[in-house]
Amino acid sequence: MSFRNVQSTDLEQLLKIENEGFSKEEAATREAFVERIRLISDTFIVAEKAGEIIGYINGPVINKPYITDDLFAKIKQNPNRGGFQSVLGIAVSKKVRKQGIAKMLMGKMGELVEEYEREGITLTCKGELVSFYEKLGFVNHGMSKSQHGGTQWYNMVKLRESVG
Repeated sequence: MSFRNVQSTDLEQLLKIENEGFSKEEAATREAFVERIRLISDTFIVAEKAGEIIGYINGPVINKPYITDDLFAKIKQNPNRGGFQSVLGIAVSKKVRKQGIAKMLMGKMGELVEEYEREGITLTCKGELVSFYEKLGFVNHGMSKSQHGGTQWYNMVKLRESVG
């Protein structure tokens, strides 16, 4: 397995994995993926095995510790240094789940946090995933204000000193 930055030719494979992992209301749109590929390829990492994408992680750098719903519609290019690395999406293909790929992808994002001196990583997750992220060193900051996809989300934050 290898890791690399996203390319525009990855779009169809990414959409397939996104729609396996999220409900229609929660899943990122084709347009959102195109924008993320164009603007934040530096923080959009794919896991690949035998030429096939099997997972990915992506998100823009933001200037606050919590994700807001507007990020799912509109993002900007990442600053060179500082800020919080957000995770808007992390997903693994159904056929290779439960093999530690999501953990490895999060590790790759953690390396970027260190390299670019980000304050930490922030994400939102559903209640059933809180313990997964806590095992990766994230701290549950309680219920998020996010209404994305009509779901209840939790703010999870991992500060840089606990990323490495």
